[in-house]
Amino acid sequence: MDERLPAICVVAAVAILSIGAAGASGLDVKGTARAGIRPESNAVVWLEAPDAPASPQTQKVVLHQRSLAFAPHVLAVRVGTTVDFPNEDRVFHNVFSFHDGKVFDLGIYPVGSLKRVVFSEPGVSRVFCNIHPHMAGYVVAVDSPYFSAVDQGGAFSLKAVSPGTYIYRAWRPGGPMLSGSLVVQAAAVLDIVWP
Repeated sequence: MDERLPAICVVAAVAILSIGAAGASGLDVKGTARAGIRPESNAVVWLEAPDAPASPQTQKVVLHQRSLAFAPHVLAVRVGTTVDFPNEDRVFHNVFSFHDGKVFDLGIYPVGSLKRVVFSEPGVSRVFCNIHPHMAGYVVAVDSPYFSAVDQGGAFSLKAVSPGTYIYRAWRPGGPMLSGSLVVQAAAVLDIVWP
């Protein structure tokens, strides 16, 4: 386990495999994340693949500051990704992360301004605003092309996964890091459950 990622404990889980459609250059892993019986929407799931080739950043990645909140609350990125932090509120913000993950302080900046941060190392960055202490969010940087933030219904999809055996990880705020083994020979269904 990467010691830079917070882990209260490591819990093994079972991956359930099923036949499904293949992506353009690999297989899809679909799944759900739950805390007990309820869907867990603030989570990130990834497969460890540190030797996978780097791919150029093709999409703009944004952590919005809107209505005195970060949106999304949990953002998943690949190591090396540049994240935009636009101020879309009517007030000044001072976005920073000082513990674990990427350490940065963007300083005070006004409405309509944009700051950027490159997440160059794997880890969980807890993001806050120095002016508005109730604002909090997370950027989870993983060293893998196979990752996904979980949607509002608790669903996720890891696209175009090369066949093979992987260690999967699942993280959520305030919960233990979950980990287990997954063999991808056909499209896989991975059910993540926090106790």
